[in-house]
Amino acid sequence: MSYSIAEAARRSGLSIDTLRYYERIKLVEPPARDAAGRRAYTDEDLGWLGFLTKLRLTGMPIKRMREYASLRHHGAASAGRRKAILVDQRTSVADRIAELQACLDILDYKIDHYDQVERSVLGIGATVEGISA
Repeated sequence: MSYSIAEAARRSGLSIDTLRYYERIKLVEPPARDAAGRRAYTDEDLGWLGFLTKLRLTGMPIKRMREYASLRHHGAASAGRRKAILVDQRTSVADRIAELQACLDILDYKIDHYDQVERSVLGIGATVEGISA
């Protein structure tokens, strides 16, 4: 299947400008061109764009993404380095999740506290706007 840049942007969730930028900085290979010279993205291109989007969501810097993208052209010979990049990023993501979990725990604690305050102010079994507390 072949997709125009507009369709690739829609399907990937990236803007047309971002697709062109990723091409310019060599995160993506220049896509094939159709008979009229327009970019023609493939399902494989969209899969790679989806992976890049996930890497970006993890907070991976563009520089590291570019290194990873460059290494993929070396095939199995670069597998160890690519794996190391992903392992490092996974560690960063796990650390961030732990930080966010600690934040979530604090929010839950405070919400529970305010639930208790509301119950004590309203009295147990009281109704709020017609809903049993």
